[in-house]
Amino acid sequence: MSKILDKIEQSFEQKLPFVCYRKPNITEVLSFFQKDDSLFFSDDFTESGFVFAPFDNIEKAILIPITASEFIKEKIELNSEIISNQKEESSFSSKENHIRLVEKAITEIKSKNFKKVVVSRKVTIKLNALEIKKIFENMLIKYPTAMVSVWFHPKVGLWFGATPETLLKSENNRFETMSLAGTQVYKEDEEPIWKSKEIEEQQLVTNFVENQLKGISSNLKIEEKETIKAGNLLHLKTKISGKIDSKNQSLKALIKALHPTPAVCGLPRKITKEFILENENYDRKFYTGFLGELNLENKSALFVNLRCMEINEKEAIIYVGGGITKDSNPEKEWKETVAKSNTMKQVI
Repeated sequence: MSKILDKIEQSFEQKLPFVCYRKPNITEVLSFFQKDDSLFFSDDFTESGFVFAPFDNIEKAILIPITASEFIKEKIELNSEIISNQKEESSFSSKENHIRLVEKAITEIKSKNFKKVVVSRKVTIKLNALEIKKIFENMLIKYPTAMVSVWFHPKVGLWFGATPETLLKSENNRFETMSLAGTQVYKEDEEPIWKSKEIEEQQLVTNFVENQLKGISSNLKIEEKETIKAGNLLHLKTKISGKIDSKNQSLKALIKALHPTPAVCGLPRKITKEFILENENYDRKFYTGFLGELNLENKSALFVNLRCMEINEKEAIIYVGGGITKDSNPEKEWKETVAKSNTMKQVI
């Protein structure tokens, strides 16, 4: 029996905050089980624990402090997967709305108001039953290369995620990050072919990260782009690393420089964020925010909250989006969100 899996159900029933997660390509599952239902926030990212931050306001980053929690880690023996039998509550109008949003974004780009923007939507799935433990197990099995997590606070909600994107890893004054963009469906035994739209989109993200970090870091190293697999999807990734000037800068300054990245917002960041907030017509909440370990033994590991879903009573709300450039095709962008939603649908 797994102590962590049993404690997930126990804490949820007792309405006590917790997070359980497994970092990419690691076998151990780690967890924080908070001892009471207090709601803590990170003031300046110098605290130790697990942080969960929304898309549009890092001052509202929720903290599960290590000092107020039981920390458990173990290797979990995984069983067979459950089969999804949930029903999607989507309709043709949701497709029409998303295509209209993409078309508006393309018009703004061609008018040279911005270069790229990431637009998103929600997919609602009816749940016959909520089996937290089994959903988390399913995700651990399906997504070995992702940051897999289940996060709960009775005053905030219940979230699952399997994200392929690192926001930031740091140890003392050294850090690593990445630029991630471009998406296609994985096909076994086929070499991926990346078109100019995806390559341009990914390069825009890389350029942004480089420019943001120049003023607060040194020894910046940008590696060659590579293809990575996340669930049933492929993405383009570039690794970036450097050294933070700890005399004048802080971890919070580094986070503010990177978040939200063009991979979840757009370029330029300020105007595209305004476009998102004005035109998506829903609250992203923690989707495209970030989550992860904060200052554990002088190390932090933060991940962008992608491929995620929020559980609301008897519904799962899946959040999906895509990067829009001048060459985007609205129908293809819709299909990309459908492919991305399948990542979460398969584990419910």
